[in-house]
Formats: sequence, C-alpha cells, structure tokens
Amino acid sequence: MLNVGLTGGIASGKSTVAAMLVEKGAFHIDFDILAHGMEKPEMPVWRAIIDAFGPEILNEDGTINRTGLGAIVFADQDKMAQLNAIVHPAVFTAWRRQLEEIKEEKADAIVLSDVPLLIEAGMKQMVDVVLLVYISPEEQLRRLMARNGYTREEALSRLNAQMPIQDKLSLADLIVNNEGSHEETQEQVVALWGELIRRERAK
Repeated sequence: MLNVGLTGGIASGKSTVAAMLVEKGAFHIDFDILAHGMEKPEMPVWRAIIDAFGPEILNEDGTINRTGLGAIVFADQDKMAQLNAIVHPAVFTAWRRQLEEIKEEKADAIVLSDVPLLIEAGMKQMVDVVLLVYISPEEQLRRLMARNGYTREEALSRLNAQMPIQDKLSLADLIVNNEGSHEETQEQVVALWGELIRRERAK
C-alpha cells in the first residue's frame, strides 16, 4: 500500500485532483469529512468544541456553525491551535483505522490521505509521499473569492492562516500544477498515476 499525503493551499483544487485519481483507482480519505463526522452533535469532539468556544457557535439545530467558527479561528492563531488540539487526535485515530481497513481490502492500494494542512501539522513523516496541488497565491485569492463570496480581505485572512503555498513546493515529492485547464490537469494526473503505481510496487 502507498499512503499518499495529498495537500495544497485553500482553493487550489485538491478535490478536483482527488476525484481524477479516484477514477484511476485510488482510495480517498478526506480529513475534512472525518472531522465533520467527529463534530456531530453530542459527539465528544462536539462537546469539547462547545466547552472551548461557547454555545454561540451553534446553529439552531445544534450543529456547529463552521463559518462562524472559522471566522474566530482564522483571526486568532492561538484559537486555531486550540481547535486543532481538540479535533486532530480523534481524526488521526479514525484515519489510521481507515488505512488498516483499506490495506486489508487491497494490499497494493494507493490511498490519498487528503490533508489540507499536512505540512503545517507536521505529518510529512506519516505518509509515504507528499503530493502538492499547486496554484499561484493570486489565483488562490481569485478562486476563493469567487467560490465563497469573500471580500479580498476575508480571502487574504484565510490564506495568511496557512503556510504560503510557495513554501510548500520544496517540501513536496510530487506536484500537480492546477492553474491551467481541466484537460491540462488531467494530462498531469495520467502521468502521476503511473508514477504512483511504480512507487507502490517499489516499496
């Protein structure tokens, strides 16, 4: 099994690249989805978040207002660290469980561990290879504003909460440049899939 750490900056198109690789046969573990599952009402992680940030971050149905919570933590690195300290241990446990289940199902699987902050979280040594989906910072801003309806200032605050994508280039083993057309990204993914198969077989 090859455990591929899939990462990239916000709005870089990781989901697009992941979907292309899944079509080729990759397994996909999305850390955001794992975190959402941990944050359902009355779950231990949900309770810990409410204890830390107060009931005012809840929607009327008891779910966490992720936009409101995001506004709090993206504006304060200490609060971001506090949230990560609550969520990450539970997510890592669920991730390891899923990896074992996939390995039992398919010993030579290629698994995408989709972690937005993989490098920032110090997880580089926990995967076999780091795959970075890259677009320029200015393109990140443009896409984030278009996708989420943010002002430039709001988009910048979220961008600045992450390690600059330029700094991640030297830390990645493989890179997909997602700044061009869908077809150009697809061509890169075809070549990438062959490389991932080669690396899995060489393990």
